[in-house]
Amino acid sequence: MAYIYSTLIIGVIGFQIALILGAPWGRITQGGQVDGPLPRSGRIIAAVSILLLIAMALAVLSADGHWPNWPRWTAWAALAVQGLSMVLNWITPSAAERKLWAPITTVLFLLAATVVLA
Repeated sequence: MAYIYSTLIIGVIGFQIALILGAPWGRITQGGQVDGPLPRSGRIIAAVSILLLIAMALAVLSADGHWPNWPRWTAWAALAVQGLSMVLNWITPSAAERKLWAPITTVLFLLAATVVLA
């Protein structure tokens, strides 16, 4: 499950990279407040998100006994962040964002939970 989780995270990172490069997807991210490409501040948030997503994937891989072998608490932190992301995507005011990201973040949460709670 850790490899599936990490593979899906790579897809989310691809989405964040597209946002940084100017993809006109503001309505389906960060609360859906922007029509079109994100402003500089939104792109910075996307860049920070990439770092967080990488750390979460590595933490879940570690919990499953793979490199980089981080302490178990990092996986619990990743699960907590993933859970928060899931909740925020279910309650976002943006219907488009909710429709796309709520199911994806729910699947990611369940995959991470399967690894962390094993």
